[in-house]
Amino acid sequence: MKVFTYSQARQALATVLDTARKEEVLIKRRGGDTFAVTFKTAPKSPFDVPAVKTRATTEDILAAVRESRSRGEKPDASTGD
Repeated sequence: MKVFTYSQARQALATVLDTARKEEVLIKRRGGDTFAVTFKTAPKSPFDVPAVKTRATTEDILAAVRESRSRGEKPDASTGD
């Protein structure tokens, strides 16, 4: 754990933040207050996936979607289909 005074932390903020990536950092103020600086990672979305290369065109994809949706249709009882 590293401890910086408020003045040291202000003058070397980049160093404080780099250190906080590896270990806890404390910043002490003249009045005795102490603050902890910690590194937090942002959670990733489950939808953040790598792209897939394909030769399919937009029209191919739309046709596949239309086909899959039409398979789920039930015949209309009023028309006798």
